Amino acid sequence: MNGETRKAAIAAYKKRERPIGIYELRCGPTGEVWVGRTTDLEAIRNRLTFTLDRGSGTVPSLQKAWRDHGSAAFTFTVLEQLEEEETAYILNAQLKERWTYWRDRLDAQAA
Repeated sequence: MNGETRKAAIAAYKKRERPIGIYELRCGPTGEVWVGRTTDLEAIRNRLTFTLDRGSGTVPSLQKAWRDHGSAAFTFTVLEQLEEEETAYILNAQLKERWTYWRDRLDAQAA
């Protein structure tokens, strides 16, 4: 890959539209649910799996369940996808509001 092609690929990656939204992780054996929010639904599943597999998850209850039951015991589901907003402030407010809604509705922990 030459320099120009590489620069074009990087620019295209930065301009891509990322799906924004709310997701859940559910542990089948225990029924526990964790709800999270992200500005990149395509990347969050891999990031969570990577950190939890290495024991560096930031949510102690989720890390413990992952360690006790393994990755095969978990399902990942996108609960809601949001439209991208003009300003980060509005987007963050919407994400927070929908995240709170889903946490309350599912009686879930924060992911």
